[in-house]
Amino acid sequence: MSDTVMELLSTKQELQAALKEARAAGARIGLAPTMGALHAGHGALIAAARRACDFVVVTVFVNPTQFAAGEDLERYPRDLAGDADFVRAAGAQLLFAPSVEELYGTVTEPLSRTSLDVGELGRIWEGALRPTHFAGVALVVTKLLSLVRPDCAFFGEKDYQQLCVLRQLVHDLDVATEIVGVPTVREPDGLAYSSRNRYLDPDARAQAAVIPAALAAPQQAAASGERDARALEDAARRVLEGENAATGRGRFRIEIGYCALVDPDTLRPIAVLERPARLLISVTLAGVHLIDNAEIRPECDNSSDLCLHLPAERADGS
Repeated sequence: MSDTVMELLSTKQELQAALKEARAAGARIGLAPTMGALHAGHGALIAAARRACDFVVVTVFVNPTQFAAGEDLERYPRDLAGDADFVRAAGAQLLFAPSVEELYGTVTEPLSRTSLDVGELGRIWEGALRPTHFAGVALVVTKLLSLVRPDCAFFGEKDYQQLCVLRQLVHDLDVATEIVGVPTVREPDGLAYSSRNRYLDPDARAQAAVIPAALAAPQQAAASGERDARALEDAARRVLEGENAATGRGRFRIEIGYCALVDPDTLRPIAVLERPARLLISVTLAGVHLIDNAEIRPECDNSSDLCLHLPAERADGS
């Protein structure tokens, strides 16, 4: 447990006063934006921020502009008291948890008159499945960066496309914040930590272990010399489709949104694995939308070198 004194603030005025004091002390400021329901993956963001910065701000805000009609905005897990305990124990100095009205004002339709076109990076893959999602992410992150003006902002690699979109955003808007990617933190069976894992009942949660298995399959194929991108994607798909072919009580059908081996910067599909690439996977299991990804490397030559290792610091971040 950390002995850090943490402030829980809910207004922009309070936030600005606290940040003014930190800057006056010469602190390097780190920001870890979250939607709450905090878990070990968020702990990794805070740990990375603490290593790089003197003063760490965590935000908890379930952002309505990144949810489309019919998505899980209303049922998204919320536990501010638990989140505050988590952030305090993790050693951050400040938790900013504004209301929707505090962050967006009293305008209700739409929540903001301003929208951001995130370009091709935000229109493919997850953006094709959720067309308004990344514009909403870009809007709220831009607001938080403007309010906090951090030296660094920390985001998990589990949401790899989001990470790419935000790096492009700060470059295009000349925002003086470094966007830092933090490696995915996984549960003991390899499933990436996600707040949405709470939606899975025990049967679906056990079945979700097929996702990291699907990510490992093309890594193993690459280790055996496979370089054709479609063949590597097919190796992952076969694992997912094999789960659908299995029978048994409590099994759910897995719907594949996409399974694509892409350039790690442009997210465009590649034809041949010649340098490290990213395999992006999106599935729906028992009505729950889950995403994950892994680096696929052509130079990987043994199973111990697989990217889907479990970090040694899983309990408090990696």
